[in-house]
Amino acid sequence: MNGKWKALVLIATAELCALSLWFSGSVVALELINVWKVGDSVSAWMSAAVPAGFVIGALISAYFGLADRFNARKVFALSALIGAVLNGLLLWTDHAAIGIIVRVLTGMTLAGVYPTAVKLLSQWFPTKRGLAIGVLIAALTIGSALPQFFVTIFSAVNWKLVIMTSSFLALAAAGIVYWLLEDAPVAQKKASFSFHLLKKVIKNRPVMLANYGYFGHMWELYAMWTWLPLFLAASFLTNSPTTSTAFVAFASFLSIGIAGAIGSLIGGLVADRVGRGPLTIYSMAISAACCVAIGFTFGQSIWLTWIIALIWGASVIADSAQFSAAVSEFADVEYIGTALTFQMCVGFLITIFSINLIPYAQLFLGWEWVFILLAIGPILGIISMIRFNHYEA
Repeated sequence: MNGKWKALVLIATAELCALSLWFSGSVVALELINVWKVGDSVSAWMSAAVPAGFVIGALISAYFGLADRFNARKVFALSALIGAVLNGLLLWTDHAAIGIIVRVLTGMTLAGVYPTAVKLLSQWFPTKRGLAIGVLIAALTIGSALPQFFVTIFSAVNWKLVIMTSSFLALAAAGIVYWLLEDAPVAQKKASFSFHLLKKVIKNRPVMLANYGYFGHMWELYAMWTWLPLFLAASFLTNSPTTSTAFVAFASFLSIGIAGAIGSLIGGLVADRVGRGPLTIYSMAISAACCVAIGFTFGQSIWLTWIIALIWGASVIADSAQFSAAVSEFADVEYIGTALTFQMCVGFLITIFSINLIPYAQLFLGWEWVFILLAIGPILGIISMIRFNHYEA
């Protein structure tokens, strides 16, 4: 196998395994809540803790240039290793506050995994990396959804097996990158973060329009990934009270992971043909429509709800890579690292608010209407990307 394609397989596999840490605590939140003897509101914070930690870790890593000062492959491996250990600590955590801190720290380690994987990929694919990025985002999507698949297997056995399996996969990711992946023959130029260069980023009109599109995308993405499984559970059980937990988890895995992976690959291919701006507009238009439509199927046909969930799962992630690609094309080399770090950190900060908004809004709006709030993000994103199209053209 050609060196760069072998590297792509190894990087994507490691990314898939390591990203299983992201939602490993969230999918067993109810069990952890029972162990900690706290209210259901902790569930939202369990999900929001990881992106909060990711933002902190990304800022620290970018500011000190850790992936530039040290071997990026080893940074990935060490981050995945520490993440596996921290994730495993949930098995012995007796207090909610400590558990949330552990999840924040786990998110910090993932900031050494996802951005570093992008860097490793760019080293192996200095040009024409559209397909490679699509494969990486597909791996990220499946990895993020893997805990739902673990619930399908282990829900009737022991919730601790979900945590243990995610930690084991993260250890495997560290081993793959450290022992099997070789260093790229061409090193990427340093793209560091600087607070002093933020002013130039903000003044760059096309870069900020792409950022605004990304922010709208992120408002929807992780809140959808977090709460769609609970929506499906509530809807399926309303329609058929005998629906099993395993079936709901499997439906969630297919909707988020498999459909999302397919959407990522198709999105990358379509973007190469029609342009990044149009692809993001099409994708956000479809996902916004799904935000609105899926509520009308609540408690109705299981299959109709699932079909919309599959379409939503594919469209919500299909455009993800294109926002970063757009920034990399319009930002000057001097501040491209700052621009990408700014985009990623603000985007993940936004997810904290949308993730926590949904469970509170659901109490007032019900599952039938609550996802309409997520449609606000892609609608505003579409407006930004329509304006961005004038620059891409």
